[in-house]
Amino acid sequence: MNMYKGFSTISKHKKFTLTDRELVVRNLTNMLNIREGELPGKPEYGTTIWNYLFEPNTVDVERRVTSEIERLINTDPRIVLEDVNYHSQHNGMVLSLDVIILPGVDTEQIRVLFDQDSGDAIVR
Repeated sequence: MNMYKGFSTISKHKKFTLTDRELVVRNLTNMLNIREGELPGKPEYGTTIWNYLFEPNTVDVERRVTSEIERLINTDPRIVLEDVNYHSQHNGMVLSLDVIILPGVDTEQIRVLFDQDSGDAIVR
């Protein structure tokens, strides 16, 4: 039985229903693709991570990015963040998130590429 049920029209042709992990990851992807303040009526929704893409790779920037991921994950009660690993890349940054998607108990890794060229946060 599905714990979470929703829908998405992104990359879908006929079946728009998403459930459980697929829905939670899609919602996280949406949040990462929207810059904070861009969603009408919800100025706190979205992320500020895009502001750090080409900043110097310093401990302070890594701390700010990690803090922002923690803030985002804490807004969704379906996800528990275990660890964040930050890596800069020539065209953006890669975050490896170790998460537990509730009601599960196993940790899984979600990799997010913030691609400056396309302007997308790509979740794998």
